[in-house]
Amino acid sequence: MTTDDLPRLDVKIEVLVLPVSDVERAKEFYGRLGWRLDATPPGIVQFTPHGSACSVQFGEALTDAAPGSGKGYLVVADIVAARDALVAAGVEVGEIFHGGPGGREPGLDPDHGTYRSRATFADPDGNQWLLQEITSRLPGRVDASEAAFSSVSDLGAALRRAEAAHGEHEKRTGERDANWPDWYAEYLIAERAGTELPT
Repeated sequence: MTTDDLPRLDVKIEVLVLPVSDVERAKEFYGRLGWRLDATPPGIVQFTPHGSACSVQFGEALTDAAPGSGKGYLVVADIVAARDALVAAGVEVGEIFHGGPGGREPGLDPDHGTYRSRATFADPDGNQWLLQEITSRLPGRVDASEAAFSSVSDLGAALRRAEAAHGEHEKRTGERDANWPDWYAEYLIAERAGTELPT
C-alpha cells in the first residue's frame, strides 16, 4: 500500500474517549441521555447514542486529558424535539441559537437552514456537547451509494420533509403523482448526499 491508496483506505471513527473525574457520576449522566450502555472489558464504560456509529468511553485510566476538556457535536434532525427531550430528562441545555450576520443570534435559523441551528450542554465534568440540526448534507459529505438512515426517528424526520416537498411538487404540476415512492426515494437520497433535490 502506498500513500496514493490512503484516500481509499476504509477507516471509521468508532470510539472517542471522554476525560471524566467521577466514572459513576458520568455513567449516570450518559445513561440519563438514553444512550446505550455497551458491554466492555473491566475498567471501561462505553455509551453509544441512539442512531450513532460512534461511541464514547471513559474510565479511571483511559486518558491523561483534563476532565471536562472534551468537546463534540451531536447531529439531530429536529433540534427543538431533541432539546425538549434532553430538558425533560433533567439535562441543562442552553437556548437554541443560530449564526447570523452579527454572529451568534437567538432562536432557530429563520430559513431552517441545515447546519445552522444549535444548542449546547455539558456533562457534570464540563465536557461540552453541541447539538446541531442537520437535515441535508453539503455535497460530497455522504456518498449517495452509501446514504443510510441510522435510526427510526432520523428516517421519520426525512420522510416528513420529503412529504412536504412532494406536496409542493404536486401543486406545481397540478396533478397527483402516482409515482410518489420513486420521487420520495430520490428526494431522500439527494437530501442525505447533498445533491440537487427533485422538484
